[in-house]
Amino acid sequence: MDGQATGALERWREQLDGWAIPEEILAAAPESPWGFPVGLFRSRARRAGSGPATPSNLEAARHLPPGGGVLDVGAGGGAASLPLAATAGRLVAVDESPGMVAAFLAAAEAAGVPAEGVEGRWPEVADRVGPADVVVCHHVLYNVADLAPFVTALTGHARRRVVAELTERHPLAGLRPLWRRFHGLDRPDGPGAGDAAAALAALGLEVTRQDWESADRFGYDDLDELMLRESLLEPVGRDSVARFFEERATT
Repeated sequence: MDGQATGALERWREQLDGWAIPEEILAAAPESPWGFPVGLFRSRARRAGSGPATPSNLEAARHLPPGGGVLDVGAGGGAASLPLAATAGRLVAVDESPGMVAAFLAAAEAAGVPAEGVEGRWPEVADRVGPADVVVCHHVLYNVADLAPFVTALTGHARRRVVAELTERHPLAGLRPLWRRFHGLDRPDGPGAGDAAAALAALGLEVTRQDWESADRFGYDDLDELMLRESLLEPVGRDSVARFFEERATT
């Protein structure tokens, strides 16, 4: 691996490391800021399963034979794999959260597709999962500082295609002003999708990138959800965050 390739992987790791939350802030939080309500992912999976196909769905479907297998890594409620239920013969979901796995299995049963859920962290549980025709991995890469083993396990399980989806920029990038206001911390402005593509290419992978927009955004575009997640970091409170945005709107 040449210096340029190594640099792309190092930049990816360094920017993600820059989002680490200091221990004193974590200790003051009433609960972990890294968790997400299962209901949020359940509703996203329901919308994904009944809504129009996205470019990610279409790319996965293009490589999925009738009755083929789909592996969904970091599945949440199954928003990446459930849109393929009509074609797939089997869906397998991997997720660290037992609640997410349970939500996925319930949604798959409702969709009438055979499914299996594996609780655990990828790639540590990769040896518990067989190969699949298509591997999907949506909105997970920003949680992976060490891309090489993670992605190698993805590609090693895909007979035909890996489809990874992520937002154009880090989903917490919009919170940078809040971190400075309430915690006095400067956060990175990345990484972004371009950094991901460069890091994957550095691993010797052929990367095909397609940019598109969705009305159903995954992230913090909803102010109520943003305030909820930010207020978990310490007892700042929703009112303080709301006042911050009101001040920004009038300046």
